[in-house]
Amino acid sequence: MSSDANRNNTSLNSPGALSINSPDDVIKLLRAEKYICERGLATALLLSLRLCRPLFLEGEPGIGKTELAKVVAGALNRNFLRLQCYEGLDIATSVYEWNYPRQMAAIRLSESTLNPDHQHLIDGVFSKDFLIKRPLLKALEHSDKGAPVLLIDELDRADAPFEAYLLELMSDFEVTVPEVGTFRTDEPPIIIVTSNRTREVHDALRRRCIYHWIDYPTQQQELEILQTRVPNLPERVSRELVMFVQILRQQDLFKSPGIAETLDFASALLELDETELNTATIKDMLGTLVKYRDDQAKIQTGDLDAWIRDARRFSNPKEL
Repeated sequence: MSSDANRNNTSLNSPGALSINSPDDVIKLLRAEKYICERGLATALLLSLRLCRPLFLEGEPGIGKTELAKVVAGALNRNFLRLQCYEGLDIATSVYEWNYPRQMAAIRLSESTLNPDHQHLIDGVFSKDFLIKRPLLKALEHSDKGAPVLLIDELDRADAPFEAYLLELMSDFEVTVPEVGTFRTDEPPIIIVTSNRTREVHDALRRRCIYHWIDYPTQQQELEILQTRVPNLPERVSRELVMFVQILRQQDLFKSPGIAETLDFASALLELDETELNTATIKDMLGTLVKYRDDQAKIQTGDLDAWIRDARRFSNPKEL
């Protein structure tokens, strides 16, 4: 326990983290980077930082999980490392691999010079000098900024054996390279893991993390996000758009629009100089909100006029 406390103090005393003492401080810090979050997420992030535990985020795609990791790195002035997971992800891509061309060049050079330590040089090519570090190994290094932020994105897309490999990093903040030894750090990285739940992540990994489910935002939260990220959109249109998206999420869609889609639709309105929501505009720009053909067909044949009327009611601040 004491070693965790020592590592915790090292992390929080790094540049940019001195004022993080409460969930409110986290909310304020993220808001300065234009990321609006609710108190539950702020508390989970604070505990992750203080307890030196990875933060495991689940939620629908486009809800802000990946963006949070980027914002945390910016807010704390840390280097940002991202490992995008996919089926078949292996150690050579995620942890390390050997610089084979450089190894061969070193061996041939020793042969051509008839160096008496030829065999020793051959054995030495499996050393740190010939190691190519990938994100998981790089995460154990830190600069004068402090330990980096490591995003392990969409872990549910990777294979189960890769999860098992992560346990060493998440438990002891170390990675073992058989030919070299174990790499450790006294200042653990800030690890954020995301999942879209295309499959269940194993309990062994979950136990090592602080867990938080990011849900769709409320109307007021989403309005604040939209006004922060797309400030040039007129307030009335912003309110109508937020309510319209909230209504769409109540429909039986295969994939409801996330925050990312709301922002895309708002940006599209600005690009086309649209000043109000109407049936024609929504049908023309539906590809920014929903990304499946069946969902588009369901919306286009739905009661769009009624949905727009309901959305316009939200444009009146007196009715909030």
